[in-house]
Amino acid sequence: MQIIERKENPLLGRVELTFEWNHVNQPTPTLSEMVNAAAKAEPGANRELVFVKNVSTRYGRPFTTGVALVYDSVENASFEPKFVQDRHQKTRTAKETGGDE
Repeated sequence: MQIIERKENPLLGRVELTFEWNHVNQPTPTLSEMVNAAAKAEPGANRELVFVKNVSTRYGRPFTTGVALVYDSVENASFEPKFVQDRHQKTRTAKETGGDE
C-alpha cells in the first residue's frame, strides 16, 4: 500500500489517507487487509478506529485505490454511517473468531 495523500481533518477528529495498492499476481486485497495496512501506515492508529471507503479496482488491472479514515476517538468514529461501522465490525469479528476450518 502506498499513501498518495494525507490530510488531517481536526473538525471531525480524523486523518484521511488516499492510497494506491498495486497487487500484481495477487487477488484484490480484502477489507481486512486494507484496514491493517492503513493502521500500519498511520503512526499511533488504532485498528478499531480505521474505516476504508471508496475502494475502486479497474477490471483486468492489478491496481486498487481508496480512502482510509483514521479516527482519534470512538466518539468521533460515530460520525461514520451505521452500515459502514457494521461492515467493518464483521471483518473484525471474523478475524478474531477464525474461520470454519
